[in-house]
Amino acid sequence: MWKKILQIFSIKDLRKKIIFVFSLLVVFRIGAHIPVPGINIENLKNFFQSNQILGLLNMFSGGGMENFSVVALGVGPYITASIIMQLLVMVVPQLEKLQKEEGEVGRRKISMITRYATVPLACLQSYAMINLLQRAGQNILGELSIFQLVTTIITLTAGTIFLMWLGELITEKGIGNGVSLIIFAGIVAGIPKAIQQSMVDFDASKLLNMGIFVAIAVVVVAGIVFITEGQRNIPINYARRVKGNKMYGGTSTHLPLKVNQSGVIPIIFAMSIMIFPGMLGSFFVNSGNSLIKSIAQNTVDLFQNQVFYGVLYFILVFFFTYFYTAVTFDPKNISENIQKQGGFIPGIRPGRLTAEYLQKTLSRITLAGALFLGAVAVLPFVVQGVFNIPGMTIGGTGILIVVSVVLETVKQIESQLVMRDYESFY
Repeated sequence: MWKKILQIFSIKDLRKKIIFVFSLLVVFRIGAHIPVPGINIENLKNFFQSNQILGLLNMFSGGGMENFSVVALGVGPYITASIIMQLLVMVVPQLEKLQKEEGEVGRRKISMITRYATVPLACLQSYAMINLLQRAGQNILGELSIFQLVTTIITLTAGTIFLMWLGELITEKGIGNGVSLIIFAGIVAGIPKAIQQSMVDFDASKLLNMGIFVAIAVVVVAGIVFITEGQRNIPINYARRVKGNKMYGGTSTHLPLKVNQSGVIPIIFAMSIMIFPGMLGSFFVNSGNSLIKSIAQNTVDLFQNQVFYGVLYFILVFFFTYFYTAVTFDPKNISENIQKQGGFIPGIRPGRLTAEYLQKTLSRITLAGALFLGAVAVLPFVVQGVFNIPGMTIGGTGILIVVSVVLETVKQIESQLVMRDYESFY
C-alpha cells in the first residue's frame, strides 16, 4: 500500500490532480462554515436535530444547512435538475434524439440545459427554506425586508452554482466524479462530530450493543465492496475474417455486467425525492387555512414515522436502481455494436435475440443490486431501533456513498498508474 502511495505522489501530473481536488474540497468546507447573516445558529441546530427530514437534508448538503451557510443547499438543486432532465430525455423525442444521435455535442447541450434548470430550482428551494425557518416558531430567522429576502435567495443560489462549478472542475481537471466527491467530503466531515457525540453519550450498559453495531457496520462495508465490485461476464466470440493474405478475428472476450450498474446514483436520487414532501409539509404546517395546516401536519408526522419512512425509502431506491440502469445501459445499442464488430454470444443469435438476452440477464442481476442498495439504505433504522443507539454512525446511505466514491476514485487513480506503466515501455 505504501509503495502505491509513494508511486502516486512521485508522478507529477497525478500529484497535481490530487492536490487540486483536495484544495477544491477545502474551499467547499470553508464555504460550509460561512453563515448567512441573521440566523440564530444554536436554535437552528436544535431544530435540525429534532427533524429527521431536515437531518437528512443537512447530511446531503455536507453540514452546510445546519449552519445555514452560503452553500446550505449543497448540490441538491443540481441533482434534482439532473433527475428531471433524465426523465425528460426518456419521454421527449427531441431530447432523446439529441442525446443518442448527436453524441458528445448532444450530451453537452443537455448538460447546459441542466445547469440552466438548476438556477430556478435553487431559487425556489432557497425561498422555501427561508419560509420554513421563519415559520418554525423557534426564533431561528426573523422577518426579512424585500431587499434582505432577495439578497439571501441570491446568496444561497450562488452557493449552489459555485458548488456545481467546483464539481465540474473536479470532474474535468481532477480525479473522480466532482459532485460525488463534494457529497463524500460533506459526509466525512460529520464523522468526527458523530464519534464525539457517541463518546459523550457513552453508557457502559450498552457496550455489548455498541460492539454488535460496529460489527454490523464492518459487515455492511464488506458487503458494499463485494456488491460494487461484483459483475457477470458475458462471453463474446468474434468470427474469423480473411482479408487478402491475413486472417482477422477468431478471438474471445467478455462483456462485464455489474451487479450494481448504477452506483450511488439511486441513493442520491431517492434522498432528493424523500426530502421534498417533508419540506413542503413543514412549509405549510403554520398555514392560516385549517385544511392545509392539517394536511401539512399529517405529512410531516407521516415522514417522521420510522416504518413508513424506511419502506418508502426502500421502494424509491429499488425503483431508481432499475431506472438509472435502463438510462445508462442500452442492450439494443450494445447488441448492434457487437454485431457490427463481427461478434456474437455463444448460443445466441446476433441482433434482437442478443439484445433480449442482455436485457434479461441485466434485469436478473440488477434485482440483487437493487435489493442490496435498499437494504443498506434502511438498515440504520432497523439497527438503531433494535439496539437503541441513536446518532452512532453516519447511516447506511452515508456509508454507501463514502465506500462507493472511494472505490470509484481508487479505480481512476489505478488506471492512471497503469497508463503510465504502459508509457514506460516506449
